[in-house]
Amino acid sequence: MSFTYNRTVHFQDTDAAGVVYFANILSICHEAYEESLRASGINLKDFFTNPSVAYPIVHANVDFLRPIFCGDKLVISLMPQKISVEKFEIAYDITGTDVIIAKAVTRHVCIDANSRSKQELPDEIIQWLETNRRDAEGAERRKSREVM
Repeated sequence: MSFTYNRTVHFQDTDAAGVVYFANILSICHEAYEESLRASGINLKDFFTNPSVAYPIVHANVDFLRPIFCGDKLVISLMPQKISVEKFEIAYDITGTDVIIAKAVTRHVCIDANSRSKQELPDEIIQWLETNRRDAEGAERRKSREVM
């Protein structure tokens, strides 16, 4: 199964219209990404504090299918996929009450933190990608069998 992260929408996530501010959904997705790394055994302090390798986001997009309000209970499912030797992408399904209410994608590139040049993904990220991708593929196979 793909990695899932549970999150309640807070007042600070919303705008003057009372719905989640568009940029905040990416912040919520990033929380899910961080939690998936932690759950895979990656030390977040080492990962984000003065690392020798960095993974900047080079592309992001979000599609909102329904409004998201303060107090809504969200389940964020993330499915990472390796794109090349130095890039990966994460697809996010944001669900509320068993309905997908938003979809997002972030694309990351691996760089040497000092020279800022691209480099191959390290083993710990390849392992994280393989584990979460394999789990996502298994969930898709199970879901397709349920439909039959």
